Amino acid sequence: MTSGTHCKAERLRVTDFDPERFARGCKKALLLELNAGSARLELPVSLFRGAHDGPVLAITAGVHGDEFEGVQAVLEICAEADPTRIHGTVIAVPVANPPAFWNGTRTNPLDESDLARAFPGRADGTATEIIAFHLAHSVIARADFYIDLHTAGTKLLMPCMVGYDANDRRSGEAARTFGAPIIWGHPSVGAGRTISFATSCGIPWLYTEAPGGGSSAKEDIEVFKRGLFNLQQHLGILRGRIGAMPAIQRVLFGDGDVDSGVAATQCGFFMPSVELLQEVRKGQQLGRTIDLHSEVVECFESPRDGVVGMVRVFPLVRPGDSVCLLTSGQ
Repeated sequence: MTSGTHCKAERLRVTDFDPERFARGCKKALLLELNAGSARLELPVSLFRGAHDGPVLAITAGVHGDEFEGVQAVLEICAEADPTRIHGTVIAVPVANPPAFWNGTRTNPLDESDLARAFPGRADGTATEIIAFHLAHSVIARADFYIDLHTAGTKLLMPCMVGYDANDRRSGEAARTFGAPIIWGHPSVGAGRTISFATSCGIPWLYTEAPGGGSSAKEDIEVFKRGLFNLQQHLGILRGRIGAMPAIQRVLFGDGDVDSGVAATQCGFFMPSVELLQEVRKGQQLGRTIDLHSEVVECFESPRDGVVGMVRVFPLVRPGDSVCLLTSGQ
């Protein structure tokens, strides 16, 4: 797969990647070559070996190829980072799913699979499973803390937020120092995610979302950049006190899986009846789909009381597409 990069990055086999082999106080631009048969797969990695001892932070973005705010945030913080100030190691993967990224799609065009449902992957599997396997074992498993930057992509709308493991004090404390306006605690996480793999390794984690909808708002990118900076200070990777942060506007709690929301059963043109973060009651209309003669195809009602955590903004829906996700507010 064409990488699309013109930088003079060092290429090496992913099986040869070991951050401790590099000298302290250095920055390395790497392309990790994955063995995927006829498909050429390369993972871009920016490695920062701090001049001082400290923890390992792994950062990924671009797990879905239509989510761009996290990619930009990681690229910008990597351009600004100074390894001589770092205590520990930072492994940053700005685009975790290059085939999907260069195709501008949520899923990998090589096999139409969702990387965020493929972990821990397989070394001898499909293209997506191979990427998942090497991200899991060569990047995430090396971390003392892990963060995965997501957004709502081109078809959904979600709040600018940071999600955390409600069962892990380390994750919750980090979420409160990140500086996002919304924090969302998850008592459980479905299988196949980057963060479910991190949990299986005992690694605390955070993940982000942002409005998406095909845009990359400057203010959301700034929240991500500030949050990554705050997280490094919280972990002691960067020294200094975390500065004043905006107040947390809302605390959410519950499932964050957008694929498990209220879903369409038929094709149609979706027209939402609710707004993001609106409180709704059981039975309240969430939206409807119509056909091309303005006839109602399907109405969607809230299955319970809750808060709208995601709403679809791309109007074309097919069977199985989530149109709304409900969670709980605190």
